[in-house]
Amino acid sequence: MSDVGKSLAAVIESARSGFERLAGRQVEAVSAVNRQDGGWRLEFEVVELARIPGSTSLLGTYEIRVDHDGEVLEYDRVRRYYANRADEEA
Repeated sequence: MSDVGKSLAAVIESARSGFERLAGRQVEAVSAVNRQDGGWRLEFEVVELARIPGSTSLLGTYEIRVDHDGEVLEYDRVRRYYANRADEEA
């Protein structure tokens, strides 16, 4: 890989794929991407418990740290919330 690394879209796709394999959860949305020394920090929104109606589903925000090529180095859940309370602080 070049000194520049992968494109942002490729980093996100690699991180998403790696996270889904490791965590066994499907990413619903990418809510943040920031470049950091040695790689990237991303936040993924994940449905942790689907309910009917969907507004009562339980979601989680996960912080993922990846290298320049998008390989997952670590991840942590940083927030849990109900879909109908997404804008409130947890």
